[in-house]
Amino acid sequence: MNIGGTIRNFRVQRGLSQGDIEKTSGLLRCYLSRVENGHTTPSLDTLGRIASAMHCSIGELLTDAAGEPSSQVESQLNKEGSRFLNGVRRYSPELKDSDKKLIVAMVKKMAASGK
Repeated sequence: MNIGGTIRNFRVQRGLSQGDIEKTSGLLRCYLSRVENGHTTPSLDTLGRIASAMHCSIGELLTDAAGEPSSQVESQLNKEGSRFLNGVRRYSPELKDSDKKLIVAMVKKMAASGK
């Protein structure tokens, strides 16, 4: 599965440039280029930011060309996690950038304390 190619296809289908995704997600255009060209693989958090910027779900990005989820992805992203990320995606456009950063920081702290 080539996640970078899938991201590029979704972006082009929606008529978005890497600059559009950069503005919405806060991810640098050069990073998006590296992802799309297969030089780096985004984390699930980063994938969520990209999906949100393109107004789609992470699940859509993680589906291969045949419409079947990658077995690697299935092991990483369960239904509960998907529901959580979709809930965050639903409300995130209404948040200020500072609030988004605060939420990410809080989630990082909670995840670290849960280990």
